[in-house]
Amino acid sequence: MSINRVVISGNLTRDGELRSTSGGMSILKLGVAVNDRRKNSQSGEWEDVPNFVDCTIFGARADALGQYLVKGTKVAIEGKLRWSSWETPQGDKRSKLEVVVDEIEFMSSRDSGGQSSGFSGGQKTSTTPVSTIPDEEIPF
Repeated sequence: MSINRVVISGNLTRDGELRSTSGGMSILKLGVAVNDRRKNSQSGEWEDVPNFVDCTIFGARADALGQYLVKGTKVAIEGKLRWSSWETPQGDKRSKLEVVVDEIEFMSSRDSGGQSSGFSGGQKTSTTPVSTIPDEEIPF
């Protein structure tokens, strides 16, 4: 049995990038900074170390959410990990691991401009799973 679920919360590192496949499927790309606490071996102090996570939303929800997902917004995301690989035009092999978003919750209030330190009346999107599309339609 395999389980592929991930839950992260953090701040968006950039405005969402909305694109479409040739078949008309909307794809919204996000970057989320998730802090990890580590003890500095030299100073002995605890430090926040950011991890940068790529996230993707597909379908009609990508269109609907694109305008609200702006840099600095604090979000909680639930989804699954997906690994992809490709070859550059120069022949170099590349790969990445990203979160395909099933659910997203805004944790910043609308009037704070994304600069909230905690939950302040967040809105949860529909819990309908994001539809998946065949790999040949994904533009990367």
